[in-house]
Parts: sequence; C-alpha cells; structure tokens
Amino acid sequence: MNAGLVHLEAGGTSLVLDARGDGLPAVLHWGGALGDQDQADLSALADAVSRQTPPATLDSAWQLSLIPLEADGWSGRPGLQVSRGGVEVRTRWQLLELTSDDAACVVVAADADAGLRLRTRVEVAESGLVWVSHTLHNVSDDPALLAVDWLEATLPVPTSTTHATTLDGRWSREKRPVTSRIAAGATTRTSRRGRPGHDAPTFVLLSEGLPQWNTGRSWGTHAAWPADVTYRVDRVTDAVTLIGAGELLRPGEVALAPGDEYAAPSVAFAYSASGLDGIAARFHTWLRARPHHPSTPRPFTLNTWEAVYFDHDPQKIEQLVARASELGVERFVLDDGWFRGRRDDTTSLGDWEVDEDVWPNGLRPLADRVRSFGMQFGLWVEPEMISLDSELARSHSDWLLHDPRHLDHDPALSWRTQFVLDLAEPAAYAHILQRLDALIDEIGIDYLKWDHNRDLTEAVHAGRPGTHAHTRAVLRLIAELKSRHPGLEIESCSSGGARTDLGILDVTDRVWASDSNDPVERLDIQRWTGLLLPPELIGAHVGPTTSHSSGRTTDLSFRMAVSLMGSAGIEWDILSCTAEETATLARFAALYRELRPLMHNAVVSHRDLRDPAWRVTSFTAPDGSAAAVVIATLAGLEDARPERLRLSGLDPRRRYRVAVREELGTPKAGWVIPPWLSSGGIVLSGAALTEVGLQLPALWPMQGIVLHLTALR
Repeated sequence: MNAGLVHLEAGGTSLVLDARGDGLPAVLHWGGALGDQDQADLSALADAVSRQTPPATLDSAWQLSLIPLEADGWSGRPGLQVSRGGVEVRTRWQLLELTSDDAACVVVAADADAGLRLRTRVEVAESGLVWVSHTLHNVSDDPALLAVDWLEATLPVPTSTTHATTLDGRWSREKRPVTSRIAAGATTRTSRRGRPGHDAPTFVLLSEGLPQWNTGRSWGTHAAWPADVTYRVDRVTDAVTLIGAGELLRPGEVALAPGDEYAAPSVAFAYSASGLDGIAARFHTWLRARPHHPSTPRPFTLNTWEAVYFDHDPQKIEQLVARASELGVERFVLDDGWFRGRRDDTTSLGDWEVDEDVWPNGLRPLADRVRSFGMQFGLWVEPEMISLDSELARSHSDWLLHDPRHLDHDPALSWRTQFVLDLAEPAAYAHILQRLDALIDEIGIDYLKWDHNRDLTEAVHAGRPGTHAHTRAVLRLIAELKSRHPGLEIESCSSGGARTDLGILDVTDRVWASDSNDPVERLDIQRWTGLLLPPELIGAHVGPTTSHSSGRTTDLSFRMAVSLMGSAGIEWDILSCTAEETATLARFAALYRELRPLMHNAVVSHRDLRDPAWRVTSFTAPDGSAAAVVIATLAGLEDARPERLRLSGLDPRRRYRVAVREELGTPKAGWVIPPWLSSGGIVLSGAALTEVGLQLPALWPMQGIVLHLTALR
C-alpha cells in the first residue's frame, strides 16, 4: 500500500509522515507548524531531509519509522522487542491501511510470517500536544505465548539539541531537575518501583542549549502510565536523534496467547519554541480541554494529618470542623487513623471499617456536621495496601502482591510495615470495590484522598510479574467508583508526589505534590510538577510554622504565597493558631477564592532572573485582561540593587493597575523598597511592564509578595 505523504497539524505543531513505502510510515518532521502543504511541497520536504538517494546501499536507516527496528538499519534501541520460546521475533511490517484527517491518523500494519498485527494512532491535539498509541495483536496460530519485552513510542528531534533534562528526587523533595549534555549512543532512564516514584523521570526533554523557561526550542515526552516506565534518548552518529517512552515490563509480564493484544500506554510529545513554559502550556491546554477535567472551583481544603496525626479525638476534630468553617474552608478531609485498630502505621490496612472504639456512632455524624457548615467531606484511604496485622491478611494471605516463596521469611519485603494487595486478583478487587462503595454510601463521602505509601517489590501475580496487571486493575477500580458515584473526586497521593502522571490523572482529580509543606522545598516541587500539570490539579497546603519534614521555620505570609499557587488549603492544627494567625488565614482563604478563577484558567509562566534566589511565577488570563504574580525569595540576594522584573502575556496597548495584595501581610524587605511596593501599587502600560519592568525590592530570604494586575481598558 502506498498512502503518500501525510501532514498533521494543530495548535502550532506539525507532524509529517512518509507512507510512500511498503513498511511503517517514516517520521520526517515533528516540530513547529508548517501551514498549508500540498503533496508537491511534502515531496520536496522529504527530499530536503533525506540522507540518501535510492537504490544506494544503506548502512543505516534512511528515516526513522514510527517503530524503528534493526531490520530498518536502525542501530539504536528498537522500538519493539518480542519473543516466542525465548527467541526474538524479528518483525518486518507491511502497511495495510492508513486513514487520516487534518490532525490524526491511524496506521494498521502486519507481519504475516510473525503472526503479528499493529495498530498505531497518532494525533496532534488542539493544544499542539502529539499523542502516540500502539496496540500489538498476536494473530498467530502458534500456541506458544508471545512475550512482549517492550513496545515504545518514539519521535525524532533535531540533532541541534544539546542538553537532556529529566527529574529526580526523594520523599519530601520530589521533582529535582537534572540537566546534562546528551550522551552518545542509546540511553535509558527507568523507574522500577511499581509506581513512578519520588525519583521518577516524569519526562525527558531535549533542548538547544540549557533549558530556559521563556526562550529556546525544546522537545519533550511523557508516558501516561502510573507504574514502571522507560524513557529513552538515542543519539547515534548516522541518524537523527530520537526520544521516546513506554511501559517497563519484566520478563514474562505480558505474554500474549493467540488472539490476545497488548495496548501500550499512550505517550505524549510536546514541542515548544518558547522554552519550558511553552511545553507546559501544551500540557495544561490539553488537560483543561478534557471532558472530565474538574469544572467546579477547586475547594479550599483542610486536611487533618498534621493537625492530629493518628490521635483521633472526636471532640477535637469537631472543634477543627467548626474553626475550619470560620476560616472559609470548603472541603474537610479526615486523614489516616479512622479505621479499626489504626493507632499507628503498623496495622489494619485492608480493614476498611470505621473504628467503633474511636467513633462509636460511625463517621456519618461527623460527615453530616461538616456538610451542615456547607463544606464537603473527604476521607483518607490506601486501598492498594494491606497490613499483615489485619483481619484481611489473616483471612486472605493469598491476596498479597508478593512472591509467596519469600513472604514468610524475608522481612525486607515489608516497607513502612505494609504490603501490597493484589488487585488483579478478582476476589481482592471485588472485596475492595464493595467496601469502598459501601463506605461512600454509608458516610456520604465527597472526596477520597487515595494514598499509595510504598514501592512494589517482587510483585508476583499468578506466578508472573504482576505490576502491569495490578496497575490496570487500580485504574479500573477508581473509574468504577467514580462511575457509581457521580461527583466523587479523588486525589492521587503517593506518600507525596510519587504518582503524579497523566495516567493516574485520567481517573483522578488532583495530586498531592509532596508530603513536605515546607515552602522552600515546595516552590521548586510545585514549579516542576507544573511543567506537566496546571495549578488547579496540584494540592498545595499551608503547613505549621515549623515544617514536620524539614524542621525549617518560615513566616506564615511565605507559606500562604506558595500555597496560593496551587489547589490551596491548610494542613495545620488551626486550633493552636493565635488570633492574628487565624484572621490572616481567613483573609488568605478569601483571597484564594477571589483569585482562583484567574489562576486556575491562566497561562502560567516563569521569569528567568539572573539571581538564583528569585522565584517568580505569573498567572495571566488568556486574553491578557488580568494577571497574578507571585514573587518569592529562597536565599539572600546577590545584588544591593536587585534586577527589574519584566512580565509577559500582557496586552501592550492596555494600562494595568498593579496592586500588592496585602492579605498575606507585609513582606520583609531591606535597603531597596521601590515606591510601587510601599505605596501599594502603580499603573503602567502593558508595553512598559513587558519591556521595562518593575524594580524588585530587596526582599529578605523566604519572603513572598502577591501582585494582582487588572486591565483598565
């Protein structure tokens, strides 16, 4: 079949495929939009980027196909690796069908000798985000199972790229950027934790020069999968550079019988000519266009964890409810410690029954009390986990997702004294679904904080590696609960930010970015989480004066400024607050409610300033009519007179009133206090704010200012 040349374009992004041959289409271009291109234009483009003229002998691939293979002359990592009986199956695809419109195409190919059929969908979304999805079918009559080692999505990028950026981190300090020169050869970065992990790569991003927030061309990819993943970069000397991602599978984890199929997780690819902010804008726009993206205002939330921990005293918690209502809290979440026998973190996971010794009348009276104040009621659960000291484990020890040969005598399998429940086991799945379904009805739950506090270690299901099957079951379980309870919202918490990918967000409504509420750590955690997710999906709470995770003491104004940049709330014993702190928190809640329509629909940008102490994040209305800007400092400033702050996204023809929002209190500043700060505001044109900027004050370390810009005409 000769399908010709295909040009897909949307949202400022073009993808050009060459399907003139018999095999899988080759990718000629992925990047900036090309505009109208007829077949003659596309043919000339193909000639312009080709490395060789047929019938010359090939030493390497002419152009990289949607699944580059060794049979194509590709010397990098294959896009697909499968085997039967321990022997690699070498595939040579024959194109059977290609259908396309302006922004999407579906490719169907087969290898009759290998008994395989492939369906690939490539779509350029209206946001400019490119999605690639592969499904492999075993159509062979051979009874031997087809083992899938990997099936990854890849796209080429220019060899002019010089640096690669991924993320790293640890508990309470997630999303640490790691940038290095692109390594020679085929390299991979993997996560093998059964969840992406606190050190998850999250993406791989290639840039021309060091990555900048506002400028420069970048190409990035993200696997929408909440478990084990592989990110890859191939820089071989005789082909263009390649990036990609896919699910990491253990040997034998996916083995297809005749008639079976494997649908690889979808992979997103983002191109930007305007730095990292441009990459983020593509993801944010795509997420906000989803039919199930949260459409109601994101509630100001109070979570009880750092207020009471496991000490559930109903009287104190009811006092917290009343005080939360006075502050303007809209969602009250009861955290860990509510279920039978749960006085610490060593027992009872899996026994999802309300503890009658603590709550003799159950939790329905508390939930009704919460709702009587006009607040939603939320509850913490960890359905994927089980404690050996639990009724469920004593009744069903065969439901654990661990190697049964080692479970009894290998204490290393324990993590936080908990184990993993195998939700791919139908009986375990049915039990947890029934119990959660009943809890939601019995109590009247509006919101579940769904935690996942350990890695999966030696995950075994039905005698084979079990992470894939378990993860698919988790996604089905969450989707089923939401289907049964319309309006139920679920937060993805994984001991903080260990599961914040687009796969889990297909069925959840928010992520908990980190267990650290230390604003110094949070500034960069939220900034880099925001490369993928818009602020309304990122939980960000005001914690205690001294952080429980770092021991650092910070001003309340600074903690509130950082919380304002996400889906805001409180995680603090507010009964211990002074009268002044209580009044300030109430003002902060009102400010959040006022600004969230702007900030949760905004174009988010970050100003690259020379002094690394600064963190500046702007939230600008798409039409440029308003903006909120959070200015913060992490350390002492380098210069006696700080630099100017130039803003972006404003209409140069309009005049803007720039007001300092004083609800957070007066920031501490030293020897430079410009008039616009001390007088409470200024009026300037968009052109002046963009080209000249504002003189920054000499803020002390760990200070924050919130600016509110409104257009006057």
